Amino acid sequence: MTADLREGGSWTPMQRAKNDAVWALAWMALAGTRLLPLAAMRLLGRTLGAAAHLLARGPRRTALHNVARAFPELGPHEQRALVRRSFSTLGELLGETVASLRPAGGPASLEVTAEARAVLAEARAEGRGVLFPSAHLGPWERVASSLVVAGIPLVTLARESYDPRFSRLYDRLRGARGVGVVWRSSPGAAARILRTLRAGRVLGVPMDLRSRVTTCAAPFLGHPAQTAVGPARIALRTRAPVVVGTAAPDQGGGWIVTATRIRTDDLGASSEDAVELTARINGELSRRIRAMPHAWVWMHDRWAA
Repeated sequence: MTADLREGGSWTPMQRAKNDAVWALAWMALAGTRLLPLAAMRLLGRTLGAAAHLLARGPRRTALHNVARAFPELGPHEQRALVRRSFSTLGELLGETVASLRPAGGPASLEVTAEARAVLAEARAEGRGVLFPSAHLGPWERVASSLVVAGIPLVTLARESYDPRFSRLYDRLRGARGVGVVWRSSPGAAARILRTLRAGRVLGVPMDLRSRVTTCAAPFLGHPAQTAVGPARIALRTRAPVVVGTAAPDQGGGWIVTATRIRTDDLGASSEDAVELTARINGELSRRIRAMPHAWVWMHDRWAA
């Protein structure tokens, strides 16, 4: 019997006690930071990120290995500096995300560039919805809400947390800002995905991390990586346009949302075509990560078998 609730399992008494303790700590942390201003939340996040870099030896080792794989041209000192900066940056972004749970006082929406709006408008005008692959790059939670603020009807595909209480927290984070969520393992998820596209909406799909779904090997940051192939199959079978979008740095040191359309008119709906489209998506995501590597999750074991 599996202990994963997402697969119909149940927790043992020991697991329940541990998960209850984790949830209680998380809830107390949220309550304790409720009155902190945004600047303080960012500073606290950076501090926690730096502490994690110092104390979490396993994730730090994974991040160093991944950075060395993706950037062999960097020397050891530069690689270590990049990993250290990524921990601090992601900690700061976590602080922003927690602040977003409050009714007021959270970070402002990101600017969706005129070019990104035009790309998405043109793709939506074709009437088949839009597949929107994205990545855990920079303030990715703000990307979703910023698109909605810009008038783009976004629905995100997400995997449920191991603890349903965290999934409900996630619903609160996105739902309060008008972002729809399709939980991948929920009953009727496939039908909801198709309805989203048929209604002309934009289906956001994170594709940069390993996941427990059907995959294919496709280059990612210069190395073969098992990547979800389902999004490419959906796009090719429905003929929905594919637009990759993420946060990107602006000239003032902040963040904006940019988007790039991926060519699909030369592809059919075969398995080989799905692999090719997945590779094209990975190529664009890789380009974006390389443009601001300090803001990606290098501690994720992306190339594990």
